[in-house]
This record gives sequence, C-alpha cells and structure tokens, in this order.
Amino acid sequence: MPNWSEIRSQFPVTTHSTYLDAAAAGPLSTSTQLAATEYYQQMMNDGDIQWDNWLAKREEVRAQVASFINAEPDEIGLTTNTSSGMNLIIDALENHGEVISNDLEFPVSTIPWMHRRIPVHIVRSNDGVVEPGELKKKMDVRTGVISISYVQFSNGFRSNLDELADIKGKHALVVNASQAAGAFEIDVNRMKIDALCSTGHKWMLSGYGSGFVYISRELQERSRPRSIGWLSVQDPYSMRNDEVHLRNDASARAELGCPNFAGMFALGASVELMQSIGIKTIENRVLELNRYLTGRLVEAGWKVLSPLADESHRSGETLVEVENPASVVASLAAKKVLVTEKPQGIRVATDFFNNEGDVDKLIEALSASDALQGG
Repeated sequence: MPNWSEIRSQFPVTTHSTYLDAAAAGPLSTSTQLAATEYYQQMMNDGDIQWDNWLAKREEVRAQVASFINAEPDEIGLTTNTSSGMNLIIDALENHGEVISNDLEFPVSTIPWMHRRIPVHIVRSNDGVVEPGELKKKMDVRTGVISISYVQFSNGFRSNLDELADIKGKHALVVNASQAAGAFEIDVNRMKIDALCSTGHKWMLSGYGSGFVYISRELQERSRPRSIGWLSVQDPYSMRNDEVHLRNDASARAELGCPNFAGMFALGASVELMQSIGIKTIENRVLELNRYLTGRLVEAGWKVLSPLADESHRSGETLVEVENPASVVASLAAKKVLVTEKPQGIRVATDFFNNEGDVDKLIEALSASDALQGG
C-alpha cells in the first residue's frame, strides 16, 4: 500500500485548507509546480536556447499520456482544455451521423455538435442514472455518435464504458473524461473508445491551460482538421508556403503554432506522479474515501443526491442536498473547507490526496452551517 500521508504532503494545499474541490480545479503537487516553473526559469535565463529540448520533452509527455490511457503516442494531441479537444474530435466525426447524449452532460459534450448543425438526441436520466439501454433505444440509421462523460459533473454518476462498448455497434464512442481522467483507469482499447478528451486542471492536477485529446488511428485516417498551424506539417522547418503536407498523426497536427510548454510539462509531471502510485490504486483510494464520505453524510442526516444504489455508478464526486447552497458554501469556506456550489446543494470531491480527516472536518463544518440555517 502507498504511504498516503507522504503522498498528501506533496500537495501544499492540504496544509492550510480542507480541499474537497478537485471536481472544479485540482491543486498542484510540488513536482507538477516545479515542472512548469522550471520551463519559465529556463525561458527567463536562456531565452529560446532550449527550443529543441522543449520539443523533445513535449514528445515525452505525449508518450506518457498515451501510456496512461493505453493508446499510441500518435493518437494523442496535447491541448489546453476539454473544449479544444472536443472540437478536434468533431472535425473527425462531423460527417459520421447524428449524436446521442443525455441530460446530465456538461455543455461541451453537446453544444459544439449543435454548433456544427449536427442533431443531438438527449436521453433523459432516471434518478440520476443514464442506462445504456436507453441510449441504445435512440440508435437508428441517422445516428452515428455517442457523446458522453465518463463521470458526470452534475451528480457524479459514473458510466460503465465497457457496457457502452458492447452496445455501440458502428457508432463512434466519444468520451468527455474531464471528471474521470486522473481518478479512474481509462483503457481506450478495452473500452473501445474512438475519441476522448480531457482537461488537465481537474483530476489530472496539472493546472489551467493543460489537457489532451485521443483520436484513434482508424478515425484519423478519415480525419482532416479545420485548423492547422506551421508546426502541423511534416517538415515545418522547410518553411514552404506554397504547399501543404500534413503530419500523419491527426491529433498532433492540430496543435496550433508554438506550444504551451508549461501546461504540457505540468501535465507530464502529474502523469508521472500518478503512474508512480498506480491508477488502479488511485481509483480504489478515491472510491474508498467516497464511501467513507457518503456513509458519514447519511449518518449525520444529510441527503445524498448522487446515485449510489449501484456501486459501479459511484465516483469521486458527491452531490449533497442543502438549503441555501451559496450561504453554506460561504460558511464552509470561512472554515477553510472548500466545495462547489450547485443548484441543488453542494458538490464534494474526494481525491487521493484527501483523507478521512478531511471528511470529518466537512461533516463538522456542515453541522455548524446547518445550525446557522436553523434547519
């Protein structure tokens, strides 16, 4: 078993707050912060001397991310957020048919398709759960894409991607992994995922301006990005401005212009830390803390809105019903307990750097805020 106390010590945020908000933005570890600042220090001291080294390091990060989700390096593009990745995916799939999604989704899983005038069919959730069978009912000759989050931002519902792989047929499975990557194992081959995107600033713990996209080789063969830059071609240093020979790896060729090295290197450092722990070990710890949290909440009389009847639907996010969410979040923040305000209550995130003591502090602070509300 890993030494969780030692791992926790690598996250300075834990020394001065009870941070239960990785679903909004994950804090940086010391090693991740160092990876980004080292680049800035080199830029400060040396200017552009390190350019070739930075490009080589970018390719190392690409390989790290590929290994992290069981993909190949040429299937990975390094992006700045989920939205940029999703738009690259739509470039590859905009002629693949209409889209099936659901009412729990974060908008980036649906509205970019609509913006391209691709119809999106919304499946209604039942008690916070989207059943694979309901998605299958929407499949017909017009549909060709399933666009879904691995873990829903809205209530923490976790989809069974292996079940979706079994029912998808000829549909392309597109996964928004922003609330799952870094907390749950992702195997794009076993799960038969055709395309996937994630930001780095949530559970990947690598800060704003980092992220990645996966586009399968099969999909890349018929993909042509709408936007390219000077580094998108096979030989950028020939500086040809009279012809275009795009890189063969469609994911990377859409990395427009000069790279965001700091975000990329931060992402690589976070992946390295997680791989040193083991993603399955992290997943088990995230779920262990989530079970402890929901048990304490129910014991204290709070209503959990996240779907828990099926353990496979559990994630690192818990939606808790409270009156006056804004005032509760403010009250908790005053005690340095940090969570997210939601229309129905508060969202609590338990990541591997958290511990049972964080949960206990939340319950204690919630009890005090409940008393302040008179309820």
